Amino acid sequence: MPAKNDVVMDAKKVSRALTRIAHEILEHNSGAESIVLIGILTRGAPLARRIAAIIHDLEGVEVPVGLMDISLYRDDVHSKLDQPIVQRTDILFEIVDRNVIIVDDVLFTGRTVRSALDQIVDFGRPRTIQLAVLVDRGHRELPIRADYVGANIPTAKSDRVVVQLDEKDGADQVFVERDDKQTANGKAAAKGATRKVGGKK
Repeated sequence: MPAKNDVVMDAKKVSRALTRIAHEILEHNSGAESIVLIGILTRGAPLARRIAAIIHDLEGVEVPVGLMDISLYRDDVHSKLDQPIVQRTDILFEIVDRNVIIVDDVLFTGRTVRSALDQIVDFGRPRTIQLAVLVDRGHRELPIRADYVGANIPTAKSDRVVVQLDEKDGADQVFVERDDKQTANGKAAAKGATRKVGGKK
């Protein structure tokens, strides 16, 4: 059956979330002087640039922004028949003794972030590594937690969270593709449980 799309963040909500994340980063790190931002390709990169722009507006500081492709660092890469499409990693600044903020669009199982951590270590030893995500959808498979979250969105594991950004897609929005079959099964199960409880009265 076709998926049902539920829009959970429009352009205003995305903008407010990024502004809040920028404020929280500044507060947690006592300003912008010690921080660098590294966006995970594809949509973590424009999010990192936007956060850097907000910080510049607030503090007047140019925060270095890097880009990271984690394809070859994923722990499941060798289990796939198709070879990963390697994009690029541009970290053209020193990260030693800096507070590195990894930026991504969606935090799900945690495996993408684990891969990013492995790659960052290859560039040096930061003072801290922190994580900022636009959406945390749950269902973690690894003990990874975001330090800065734009929105926590409850999802079923079979759902697909889609982040669209103006830089890539021509508009800002976040929606969840929900399988109508899964939704119907969930409603049927809930109705059956209600009948069972009612029968005990």
